[in-house]
Amino acid sequence: MIGNLWFPKTPVGYRSAIIILYTPAMFQGEGTKGEPMENDILVLEQSGDVLFMMLGAAMVFAMHGGFAFLEVGTVRKKNQVNALVKIMVDFAISTIIYFVIGYAIAYGIYFYQSAESLVADKQGYEMVHFFFLLTFAAAIPAIISGGIAERSKFWTQAVAAAIFVALVYSLFEGMVWGQITFLGQEDSWLAKLTGAPFHDFAGSIVVHSMGGWLALTGVYILGPRIGRWDSKGRSRPIPVSNIPFLALGAWMLCIGWFGFNVMSAATLKGISGLVAMNSLFAMAGGILFALVVSKNDPGFIHNGALAGLVAICAGSDQVHPIGAFFIGGIAGIIFVYGFTWEQEKLKLDDVLGVWPLHGICGTWGGIACGIFGQKALGGLGQVSFAAQLIGSVAAVVVALTAGFAVYKTLDKLFGIRLDKDDELRGSDLTVHKIESTPEEVTSRYL
Repeated sequence: MIGNLWFPKTPVGYRSAIIILYTPAMFQGEGTKGEPMENDILVLEQSGDVLFMMLGAAMVFAMHGGFAFLEVGTVRKKNQVNALVKIMVDFAISTIIYFVIGYAIAYGIYFYQSAESLVADKQGYEMVHFFFLLTFAAAIPAIISGGIAERSKFWTQAVAAAIFVALVYSLFEGMVWGQITFLGQEDSWLAKLTGAPFHDFAGSIVVHSMGGWLALTGVYILGPRIGRWDSKGRSRPIPVSNIPFLALGAWMLCIGWFGFNVMSAATLKGISGLVAMNSLFAMAGGILFALVVSKNDPGFIHNGALAGLVAICAGSDQVHPIGAFFIGGIAGIIFVYGFTWEQEKLKLDDVLGVWPLHGICGTWGGIACGIFGQKALGGLGQVSFAAQLIGSVAAVVVALTAGFAVYKTLDKLFGIRLDKDDELRGSDLTVHKIESTPEEVTSRYL
C-alpha cells in the first residue's frame, strides 16, 4: 500500500526510503506494544507453518474419499455401502485411538492441557501436526479394507483397526520418525552400523508397506470370497462393479498424494519442489509402464499411478526426477505382475490387490530410495542402501508378526468372517440394512 498506490508520482528512490522508514512501524504498531520486529516475524512464520500443515492434512484427509471410491468401484454392488461406511468409521476410530494412545507412543506428546496452553505453543502447531499425521495413521485400516472386502465382519475389523493404529503402526512410526530411537534417527544403531539412518520421507514403508503386509495376513486368514474359485481350484473372476467410480477414487488419491508427499516437509522452510516433481514423474512412470504391460487394462492403469506414488514416497526428497520415473515405472510393473501372481498362483483373494500395491510396491520404494538416492544415479547421496534394505525388511517382519497375532486372536474370540448366508446376501443389507441405490429397490415394488 506504500508504493504506487499511495505515492503514484513519487520517484523510486524516495519511495524506497519511505518504505524503509515505515516498515518498522508496520511491525511495531500499537497492537504489538513495541515488541521487536523479530517476534512478529516469528509469529507469522509459525502461523504459516500451521496453515501449511492444515492444508496438507486436508489434502490427505481427502485421500480417504479416494480409498472409499476405489473400493466402491471394485466391489460388487451389494457391498458398496459397506465400503463407504467402513472407511469413514475407521477414520473416526483412528482419530480417537491415535489421540489417546498412538501419537503419544510415537512422539511422546500428549494433549491433556488447557486449550490456552495448547494454542500458546507455536500457534497450536502441534495440534495440526497431529491432524496431518493422523491422516497417515488412518490410512492403515483404509488400505486393509480393500484387501478383505466383501466377507469380513464389520465390528471385529473395527477392533483390529484400533489395535493396529494404537500399537502396531505407532510403534513402527516411532522407530522411524519419532521418539523410539531404533531405525530412522541419526543416533540409532542402524545409523551407526550403516553410516546413515533408515530414510522414509513420506511413508513408502511406514504407511504403505505396513498397511499392505498387515492386509496380507487378513486376506490369508479370512480366505477367499464364496465362488472365487471352483471346487477344482480354477479361477472364477469376479468383475469390478463400476470403472468410473474406480477411476474417481484413483484421481482423488493422486491429487491428495501431493499433500501426502510435499507437506511431509512439516514446515514452510522445509518445502521442496524436488518432492513435487518426483511425485509427478513417479506417477507418470507407474501409469505408462502399467499401460504397456497390462495391454491397456483400465484397472491396472489407474492402480499403476498409485503404485508409482506409493514407491516414490520414501525417496521423493532424495532422487532425481528421471530416477523417480523409473522407480514409479518399475512399481507399475510390480503391481500388474504381482496382482496376477497373487490371484492366479497363490490364490489369495485380495480384492483390490492391496498387498502388491501397497505392500510390495512400498517395500520396493524403501529399497529404491537406497539405490536411486546415490549420487552415481543422480541422487543427493544422503542415504545408505544397507539401511534402506534393513528398514524395509523390518517393516515386513513387524507387520506379518503383528497381523497374524491380531487376526488369529480376534478370529478365535469373535470370528472375523461373515456367515455364509450373510456374505451371499451382501454386507450392505447384512450390516447396514440398506442397499447402495434404495430408490431403485423401492421402485421395483411400486
